[in-house]
Amino acid sequence: MNTYTPRLARLIEALRKLPGVGPKSAQRMAFHLLDRDRQGARNLATALGEALDAIGRCPGCRMFCEDQACRYCTPARGASGLLCVVESPADLMAIEAASAYRGRYFVLMGRLSPLDGVGPEELGLSVLQEVLDGGQIQEMIVATNPTVEGEATAYYLAEIGKAAGVRVSRIAHGIPMGGELEYVDGGTLAHALSGRTPV
Repeated sequence: MNTYTPRLARLIEALRKLPGVGPKSAQRMAFHLLDRDRQGARNLATALGEALDAIGRCPGCRMFCEDQACRYCTPARGASGLLCVVESPADLMAIEAASAYRGRYFVLMGRLSPLDGVGPEELGLSVLQEVLDGGQIQEMIVATNPTVEGEATAYYLAEIGKAAGVRVSRIAHGIPMGGELEYVDGGTLAHALSGRTPV
């Protein structure tokens, strides 16, 4: 039996849409916002409304942007001849923060998963094809996650890149820096051995 008022029930249900938020966490957040931080709740609602109104997707790389001038599609980045294909905006931000890579990106907003109804069209692969056919890209770096769907997506992307006459590379996966071999799982170790590079 639901003991919440209708508006409180809607607030809790809305908070449950966030990743990793279950019923108890949503209830705790709702009670906190209503009881202790109503101004914070209003600021959150305003920021969310403004973001939904002003943030769209770049037509070239599909990353979130607020205007026509996407910071990841500048002429300087285009001149590098590099295109890094990632699954999500979070992956793009991780690469930007942790590396010296300053080429272009393409954000899939997911990975191939036929059982979930995610195919090439949902990932914008026709847009990617146009980017590759534009003649500026010399190398496409496939940076999908090392999951079953990520590997299938990587294979599909490699075929698109090769058909477009673009060199295709895959980010390395394997032993983390500071890791010890005896504690690494078998799948990671096998992947690291098969993807070894000359020194």
